[in-house]
Amino acid sequence: MATDFKSIPIIDISPLVAKCDDPKRVQDPDVLEVVGQLDQACREAGFFYVVLFYSPSFSLTVIKGHGIPDSLIKDVKNAAHKFFDLPYEEKMKIKLSPAAGYRGYQRIGENITKGIPDMHEAIDCYREITPGMYGALGKVIEGVNQWPHDPPYFEYETLFFCTLIDLSRKIVRGIALALGGSADEFEGERAGDAFWVLRVIGYPGVSNTNGQNAPENDIGCGAHTDYGLVTLVNQDDGITALQVRNQSGEWISAPPIPGTFVCNIGDMLKIWSNGMYDSTLHRVINSSPKYRVCVAYFYEPNFDAAVEPLDICKDKTGGIKKYGKAVYGEHLASKLETNFV
Repeated sequence: MATDFKSIPIIDISPLVAKCDDPKRVQDPDVLEVVGQLDQACREAGFFYVVLFYSPSFSLTVIKGHGIPDSLIKDVKNAAHKFFDLPYEEKMKIKLSPAAGYRGYQRIGENITKGIPDMHEAIDCYREITPGMYGALGKVIEGVNQWPHDPPYFEYETLFFCTLIDLSRKIVRGIALALGGSADEFEGERAGDAFWVLRVIGYPGVSNTNGQNAPENDIGCGAHTDYGLVTLVNQDDGITALQVRNQSGEWISAPPIPGTFVCNIGDMLKIWSNGMYDSTLHRVINSSPKYRVCVAYFYEPNFDAAVEPLDICKDKTGGIKKYGKAVYGEHLASKLETNFV
């Protein structure tokens, strides 16, 4: 359960990134230090930063050492800005629809959170699955990702996927150790063949009339939790919009730090941890006149994984399972079928 945190916690994850596959990792005091700090961050906030460069001028707590080239992150976001700047008719050439497996472009206000349109547009992509691979369970998500032809996009995304998959796997191995399990606790039938979701999101700037902000709706994305294991988000610099709710109901800003990803816990990890780690509510509030882009990568369980509290977590939380079994693919499908206008 999240606490009354006032900022996002500080951790240097580089020892874990370097040694997460080393059989002697649990004998390394630096790795154990990271694992302990990850445990504290996940218990207290459910959010933390993964940062490429750390500057002492930032007062936030930060995780550094993710190892993803800053140039690659910039290429992806620059391509996103160019796409969202295209005429509406051009963007609609790759429009999202149920028939397309919910893959492609969604217009502003098409995504719904708790009955309220979200003021963002996006390109939604999912790991492609072979038709029939998961039977009726996977039918809703079958399809081929739709990539923009102008500007060229796929070459950036392919490399980006590879780096994010590897980083996510290493973070999850650290979290497994933090829970008291083995590093490969979430591999195999749980997340050894992890599903993934990528959302490239554009938030329009609020309008300005006679010096007064007059947005139709300033909610870029309504309060929600994420569905899966962990999420990595990279935000445009210079615009604060992401907010995380603490236990007292205060909305704590998570401002962008150049070269960083924000990482947070999803619903499936909350279940696996039997509530030791919470999938914290968060939202996006549009308050800047500048257009803002963020890239969100969701590292998920296997699509057909049956998720229920781990025994090690049940033992640490009174011996009672707080959550019933959930099949990840069913959970995702139920969200997709109610998320759009």
